[in-house]
Amino acid sequence: MKDLVSIITPCYNSAEFIEETIQSVLNQTYENWEWLITDDLSKDNTVEIIRKYNDPRIKLEVLETNGGAGNARNKSLERATGRYIAFLDSDDFWYPEYLETMTNYMQNHNVELVYSNYSRCDEHTMEPILKDFQADKIVTFSNLLKTCRLAPVSTMYDTKRVGKFFFPVKSKREDHVMWLNLLKEIPEGHPVKQTLAKYRMRENSVSRKKKNIIVDQYLVYKDFMGFSTLKSLYYTANWAMNGFLKYSKLFN
Repeated sequence: MKDLVSIITPCYNSAEFIEETIQSVLNQTYENWEWLITDDLSKDNTVEIIRKYNDPRIKLEVLETNGGAGNARNKSLERATGRYIAFLDSDDFWYPEYLETMTNYMQNHNVELVYSNYSRCDEHTMEPILKDFQADKIVTFSNLLKTCRLAPVSTMYDTKRVGKFFFPVKSKREDHVMWLNLLKEIPEGHPVKQTLAKYRMRENSVSRKKKNIIVDQYLVYKDFMGFSTLKSLYYTANWAMNGFLKYSKLFN
């Protein structure tokens, strides 16, 4: 029997998008999964929509207080029992072969961490609006310090080999911190060069001022990696420059 995959999903006020996300999971060709959804005290009818789906693999927890996406992911991780951990936010989408392709790659190539290409799509139509993100490089702790190539929607890891990794709840760059902590423990993560997911580019997810994002990124190095001020500034500058170069290439 195929190993169990635990899908980790935080959700908050996701009623507009959650049904498409649910359908993308139900359509997976790899069927041995459990879906740990943690609702962060939504104020819309997200919870009612999820409860309409009578599938025992969908396991919903509703929090009593709002604690943010990192905390909600951690609550799902605490309940996860699968060998493989996959992440899917409540407004994103997987193609039917996502889980099967990713798990097969890890097994066939004997690796602990994989990431795939994904489409960057319009918030409402889910039609691509930028070039697909390309999983074209092996990732290591060293190169991930300078630019974060890993996105939850397109990344999986093997808990049998590396254990579980949780998100810092006091960082606004919690994904980057978690991936860095994971890559401290393994040599590298491998690219799966297929477009297997869609990332919804929502306006409210990019609304924070660039200055605040840079400060948050600096704290990744200073507070969470324990680097000196000078070393933290060095990596923050590299991260900002790499971000600028990636952005400029999107339209060329």
